[in-house]
This record gives sequence, C-alpha cells and structure tokens, in this order.
Amino acid sequence: MVSEARKVLLVEDEQELRLRYTRYLTDNGYAVSCAETGAIALQKVFAEDWDVMLLDTMLAGQDGVQVLKMVKANDRLKDKPVIALTGLAGDLDVDQIFDLGADGLLAKSELTSERLVTEIETVLQKYS
Repeated sequence: MVSEARKVLLVEDEQELRLRYTRYLTDNGYAVSCAETGAIALQKVFAEDWDVMLLDTMLAGQDGVQVLKMVKANDRLKDKPVIALTGLAGDLDVDQIFDLGADGLLAKSELTSERLVTEIETVLQKYS
C-alpha cells in the first residue's frame, strides 16, 4: 500500500482499460484523475496537481507523443514523471518516447496491477 495518496493522472482512451487501471490504482491507495483524450489531458496537466502521469501513446486527435512533448517543453511540468502506456510496441519508436522524456514504458498486454504499481513506485522514487 502507498503511505500517502499519490495523485495519478491517467490518460487512456479505452474506457474498459481506464476503469481497470483506475481500480488497480485506487485499490493500492492512489488518487486517480482520468482523461480520455489528449486535449483533455492537456487541460488537466496544467489545471490539476499530479505526481505521475500514465499516458497512452495512441490517442485520437492529439496523441500521447504530442502530449508528452508539450508537458516536457513546459518549465513547470518538465520534471514531472510520465510513464507511457502502449498497446502497439511494434509501431512505436521506443527510443523516441524516452528521448522525449518518458520515465517508463509499459505494454498494456502485459500489464497487471502489481506491475503497474511497481513501475509507478520505481519512477516516483527517482523523484523523491
């Protein structure tokens, strides 16, 4: 369990996955705010306080790569941790994701609640 309610901004367009990840996170003591599009994510990254972002790389309209670029280009947000989520690792330039500043990358097909929480805690430890 997490000792304090860390805030996760979850950006995921698939409702079923958004609900599953939210349940994983809340069951482990995290506070979760969700966005289903890149545009909504960008509104929330500037308006809300969050400790880590889980960012789907494939979104309609503004995709996760564009959101990541905008977050990391912002002086106030550039040091906030971002973990990319992908369902299409073969179609994704992994090096580009890390070059843009992502702190982690998780394949949705292999994602369990334990793996998700472990990755978040690992990334957050780097920032504490």
